[in-house]
Amino acid sequence: MKNEEILLSPASGRIVDITEVHDPMFSQKAMGEGFGVIPNDNEIQAPISGSIMLVAPTKHAIGIAADDGLEVLIHMGVDTVELDGDPFDVLVSEGDVVQAGQDIATMDIAAIKDEEKATDIIVAITNSAKYVKDIKPALGPVVVGGNAATVSLITEDAADKPTMKRKGKVNFDTLAKDIIKNVGGAENIDNVIYCITRVRFYLKDESKANDKVVKNLNGVLDVARAGGQYQVVIGPKVEEAFDAVVKALGPSFSSEDKAAPNEKRQAPKGIWPKTKFYFSSLIGVITASMMPIIGLLAASGILKGLLSLCVSFHWISSSSNTYMIINAMGDAVFYFLPLLVGFTAAKRLGANQIIVAVIGGVLAYPTLVQLASKTASSQMNLNADFFGIPIHVANYTYSIFPMIAAAWLASIIEPWLKKHINASIRMIVSPLIEVFLVSAVILVIVGPVITFLSSLLASGIVALLAFSPALSGLLIGGLYQCLVIFGLHWAVIPVVASQIATTGHSALNAIVSATMIAQGAAVMAVFFKTRKNIAIKQIAGAATLSAFAGITEPAMYGINLKYGRIFWTANIGGAVGGFLTGLLHVDMWGFAGSLIGFASFINPSGIDASFTGYLIASAAALVVGFTCTYLFGFKEDDLEQKVHTVEKVRLGSREPAVK
Repeated sequence: MKNEEILLSPASGRIVDITEVHDPMFSQKAMGEGFGVIPNDNEIQAPISGSIMLVAPTKHAIGIAADDGLEVLIHMGVDTVELDGDPFDVLVSEGDVVQAGQDIATMDIAAIKDEEKATDIIVAITNSAKYVKDIKPALGPVVVGGNAATVSLITEDAADKPTMKRKGKVNFDTLAKDIIKNVGGAENIDNVIYCITRVRFYLKDESKANDKVVKNLNGVLDVARAGGQYQVVIGPKVEEAFDAVVKALGPSFSSEDKAAPNEKRQAPKGIWPKTKFYFSSLIGVITASMMPIIGLLAASGILKGLLSLCVSFHWISSSSNTYMIINAMGDAVFYFLPLLVGFTAAKRLGANQIIVAVIGGVLAYPTLVQLASKTASSQMNLNADFFGIPIHVANYTYSIFPMIAAAWLASIIEPWLKKHINASIRMIVSPLIEVFLVSAVILVIVGPVITFLSSLLASGIVALLAFSPALSGLLIGGLYQCLVIFGLHWAVIPVVASQIATTGHSALNAIVSATMIAQGAAVMAVFFKTRKNIAIKQIAGAATLSAFAGITEPAMYGINLKYGRIFWTANIGGAVGGFLTGLLHVDMWGFAGSLIGFASFINPSGIDASFTGYLIASAAALVVGFTCTYLFGFKEDDLEQKVHTVEKVRLGSREPAVK
């Protein structure tokens, strides 16, 4: 065995001693010996030759196993696990062989600084106790790939000699019981998760935790309180500590949440807390998957609204080529939404983005869309067969939820395929199997289930409308946007189309219009109340215009659902607007709604009480939605909380986050 190893600098900048980096777990050498780099460039290279043993799901950390046994962790930034991988682009995968000085990633330093995170790149030898006798970093300026540190290795003769002081052996069962006792007992714990160094508790009452006692327990390096979590720092053996904590908590904490974001998570105790937690996680997946395309949705919604306005005033004919071209510009993002959501959902859930986008292409494939168009979307007619089995094919353009399900399935299937398919044929066989299986499950099972629920919902809506317009307005106005989340709002479209086809107008569509205005009013309140966060203010402004143009997705997925109270205060406005719409017998003579669709509420025979009712109901929805949100639904402090976020992870994997 050689006596020393040279580690190269992973980035250009300034080499610092590991005791000077801004993460206490690394600076206290809890993760082993090493050094830090304060970078001035975005390029990241391998400090040593070897095979990639770890790529963090959030891309902020890469592990390399060298031929001489050293295990080297390159940790990019401090607390950057919270950034969802956005500032990073990893160029390698687990199992790849790399050479020292090879490009392995890029790191957007400016983006990390914008998030007020330290940019320190930390290189730690995680098995230092076994291999490292001494390390001498070359402190000072350095270029990427330059010599950064000389590592003196433990020779075979010295391998059995103690190289560092250690605390007494940790009994993790005892440690777990002591931690639980001193954070307020099991009854004070809602959740417990872990990353690569810390066991993280969600406590009902953090004041019950005794920092001094927990910090001094044998096996605990430190404690921290951040992000609504009580963090107990363990170090490299965190998984053993976590498993012991779960064991000590008992069976009520034994159900692993497969939707855990980048961390191993245990579900809260009790039926309602579990249901609430899983629903929150689902909403988190949906909003996180939609966020990257919110700007496109808002822009397209505004364009479609302006086009509808032009048609209403007869500036453009709906049969002209000009209309067709502009409509394609505005409609493309919605028509091909399965592809876009497939790509973004796969990124959030850790599946292959291209493969899931292709599955979205299957759902939006013109031949299948044409097949589905022969049957109303809320009817369960068997309009196709699959290997001789009669099935119902629905129209999945404009849809979101089926692709969330597809990305989730892909994130489960991919690790299994990677494990069981030989590497020499994996590149071809794995995508083939994945596209076939996931597409089949969505088309044969998930889609028909959604359609079946939609058909039941449509029947209920028709019965409710016949029973009481005012009551139906109240319920539909308050709950319609909830249907949008799961794609069940497609049940409403055939009813609206039938009403307009048979009577020339639709009372149901008028109620739906009030919900659009209410969602826009709520996000408008966020726009006016936000002072510091310019990014959120910009999103809120664009989403307001889009909602008033009849497209609520940017408002819902960009703001309202992400900060949950806003969504419900918006629904209060929708309920009030819908109630007045039904009470005043408002009708629509067209499909375009919200504020920009006002012309659809004008009776072709002349303005009547229906148009007056539209103005009253719309004003009420706007005022109530805005006021409730401004006073009760939103405060700017909410923007400081990481709510409903989902980081990249392959669901079903036991791989923890790297912290």
